[in-house]
Amino acid sequence: MRFQSTETYVAPPDLTVAVNAAVALERPLLVKGEPGTGKTELARQVAQSLGLPMVEWNIKSTTKAQQGLYEYDAVSRLRDSQLGDARVNDVKNYIRKGKLWQAFEADAKVVLLIDEIDKADIEFPNDLLQELDKMEFHVYETGETVRAVHRPVVIITSNNEKELPDAFLRRCFFHYIRFPEPAVMKQIVEVHFPRIKESLLAEALTQFYEIRETPGLKKKPSTSEVLDWLKLLLAEDLAPEDLKREGASLLPKLHGALLKNEQDVHLFERLAFMARRQGR
Repeated sequence: MRFQSTETYVAPPDLTVAVNAAVALERPLLVKGEPGTGKTELARQVAQSLGLPMVEWNIKSTTKAQQGLYEYDAVSRLRDSQLGDARVNDVKNYIRKGKLWQAFEADAKVVLLIDEIDKADIEFPNDLLQELDKMEFHVYETGETVRAVHRPVVIITSNNEKELPDAFLRRCFFHYIRFPEPAVMKQIVEVHFPRIKESLLAEALTQFYEIRETPGLKKKPSTSEVLDWLKLLLAEDLAPEDLKREGASLLPKLHGALLKNEQDVHLFERLAFMARRQGR
């Protein structure tokens, strides 16, 4: 099994090498990068490229590691016992399988995505060390041990909001998705908008990278945001000359797709004001 770019996903050579190395080593692939650089989409494309089903575990700030294994509903069992329900005689009726359990008992190899692991508590990665390393865990309520029938391809994403423990990092193959260079970004855009005019694409990408490199920008626009912006430009049927930033504001056309906070909008307004003063 080897991963490669798909019809809808352009994977740079270093990312392809990282995915295939993690698959060969049978270690989790830890993927970091700016939000919007396609980390979550990577897992979906790996599943498609390798022809594997996918199990997706989206992590929130309240998510506990135990939820990925299983949850025991003791409250429901107590209630049913008070009502005389015969289901209480089998504790398995009150155990809800988590995403790891689903991946471990799958009939064939799957891609297991643990998305945005850095959102959870700092102890979350440590609580999964043994389970991801040995690919098994114990169910205390039933006394059984759940082992992976087929070792899944594990992809873990992080937006770098928290530092991950060293013990966890040692068990992963790490890759940082660098922001695409203009040539790669052009390939990505052409996959999504194959009929886009060369002149419009060139002007739009020039402006996009100028915006990203503006000093003082609080949130740089990402790959997903430039795709949204281009979709709007095409919907409005704008020409390259319509994109020129001049006059009272240096804001790009339809800037709401690129700039996501008022500080960055005000930054471009101040830059325009200073440019006008210097031009006097």
